[in-house]
Amino acid sequence: MSYLTQKTIKKNVTFSGVALHSGVNVNVVIKPADPNFGIIFKRTDLKDNNLVYPNFANVSNTSLNTTIENEFGAKVSTIEHLMGALFGLGIDNALIEIDNEEVPILDGSAKVFIEKIISAGVVVSNSPIKIIKINKEITFSDGERYISIKPSTLSLEIDFELKYENQIIGNQRNKYKIYEDDLSDVYNSRTYCLFEDIEKIKRNGLAKGGSLENAIVVNDKEILNPEGLRNEKEFVNHKILDCIGDLYTSGYRIVASVTCSQGGHYLTNQLLRKVFQNKENFSILEIKEKNLPHTLINKNILRSIA
Repeated sequence: MSYLTQKTIKKNVTFSGVALHSGVNVNVVIKPADPNFGIIFKRTDLKDNNLVYPNFANVSNTSLNTTIENEFGAKVSTIEHLMGALFGLGIDNALIEIDNEEVPILDGSAKVFIEKIISAGVVVSNSPIKIIKINKEITFSDGERYISIKPSTLSLEIDFELKYENQIIGNQRNKYKIYEDDLSDVYNSRTYCLFEDIEKIKRNGLAKGGSLENAIVVNDKEILNPEGLRNEKEFVNHKILDCIGDLYTSGYRIVASVTCSQGGHYLTNQLLRKVFQNKENFSILEIKEKNLPHTLINKNILRSIA
């Protein structure tokens, strides 16, 4: 069995839960799809014009989540954790049916998505994968915040740093080779917020479904979640999860080196828009076994699937 060809899930994957921002209960079914189908969301609560493509050009909101929208106004929001799970497990093709506007937050990480997809199994096709290879360095900045992407010969590297005045979060930095390293801590890391920001977020009509069950809440020098942190760098690791999911709106896996300081959904989306403005910035390669470096496969994830 080759891991260098396109993959889908073996059988339907279903999950339900509260949506972080809308607070409503949402049901999702991920269904197998043929090679070259890609990842497509289908709003089953809408009768017409209900397909929404998770492409960077379709991102209509990046405030506290990534929202995609089609030309008819149909939206799917908070897609980043699910997209990160699909990217990490190498799922190229899937139809995602959802009966409301927002993907459930579950426990605030990608842990449940990963576990359910692995449990369902993966089907490997004979169709070669495609990758995006970055040809030159591109940078996007917003004040002190910045993100850059530059060529890498073998892997997707993400080097991410946070800078918070809060003593618990503080300055955190971590770096992963996405196709090689064990990403368990990344996928298990939950979304988070500062306690003093909660009322402002809720006044803006967001986080209606937020709780200590699906987010880390930091109040001054205290983590309010009784279980504490899942790993030492959970805050920055969650940002890396978001970054992986947002990078998958490029449509393919990427070979590049990404560096980000104090970034988020907005910076990643703006970076992708800048990259794809000029065809000289990137190449889309169809990869076959003969010319694919082994490091394009996350050996740790594949071992767990097997």
